[in-house]
Amino acid sequence: MVEELVAAGIALASAGALYVMAGARVVKQYERGVVLRLGRLMSAPREPGFTMIVPGVDRMRKVNMQIVTMPVPAQEGITHDNVTVRVDAVVYFKVVDAADAVVKVEDYRFAVSQVAQTSLRSIIGKSDLDDLLSNREKLNQGLEVMIDSPALGWGVQIDRVEIKDVSLPETMKRSMARQAEATRDRRARVINADAELQASKKLAEAAQAMSDQPAALQLRLLQTVVAVAAEKNSTLVLPFPVELLRFLERSGLQAQARTEAYERRGAAAGPGAGPDVRPEAVDAGPTPATAPRSAQPSAAQPSAAPLSGTAPGAEAAAALEELPEAEQLP
Repeated sequence: MVEELVAAGIALASAGALYVMAGARVVKQYERGVVLRLGRLMSAPREPGFTMIVPGVDRMRKVNMQIVTMPVPAQEGITHDNVTVRVDAVVYFKVVDAADAVVKVEDYRFAVSQVAQTSLRSIIGKSDLDDLLSNREKLNQGLEVMIDSPALGWGVQIDRVEIKDVSLPETMKRSMARQAEATRDRRARVINADAELQASKKLAEAAQAMSDQPAALQLRLLQTVVAVAAEKNSTLVLPFPVELLRFLERSGLQAQARTEAYERRGAAAGPGAGPDVRPEAVDAGPTPATAPRSAQPSAAQPSAAPLSGTAPGAEAAAALEELPEAEQLP
């Protein structure tokens, strides 16, 4: 009899141990346990630690409360300015209500993933290419609001959304590269033009200062020669004064004007006019400003009268009057 009681006690203890082992559950610190008793949700999720459920009656589902990092597959779409792009993103979310995450949605991870993909496509269609490339903070905030609106009813809170990469077609990449190169070239030209403007102003001030002292220009010329010779070059280039070229040009114009005036005078006076004055002699002589009065022909000299004894005509007189004006050409 005693042996039977002992055996029954051992059997009862074993059954109790098995019952406790079957109903014992351990909830981790980052988890919450949602208990369904006969299909009915219990009042509050189980807190972390050791807990007991009724075996065969209760069903407990553990929900992870950590922040979940979910990559969004790359979505291909057309932007507002008709550019085809591929954009992928990443979503950070966490469960704030374990009961809603279990009861109100079948699979909250899959639901968040689908909402993120559709929201990303919507953002691509509403945005321009420049916004996708440079104004991502604003797009991230808009994408977060679009995903967080339905997720709040599932007991899920969207922590943040980030657009990772924007893939462009090769033709668009080349076009953008050319645009960037043209922009850089424009900025370089503007900077060079600004530098030339500043340099021209400084050179004008320097020229004005040197015009007061002509010797300063000569000293500057000598400094330039010294700077060039300091490089130990085999060839030395000396600048040619522009004033000398202008002087030679004025001299040539004056000689040409005197020659033409004498030719017109001879043609107007006729073949019987006074002594023939050669242009070579005129060019070889002094300038009209320094020539003696005897070398300058005038209407009062006898050589201006024709040899035939007749009075000079009106055309010859007009030619004689034109001669002083021709000699005074610059």
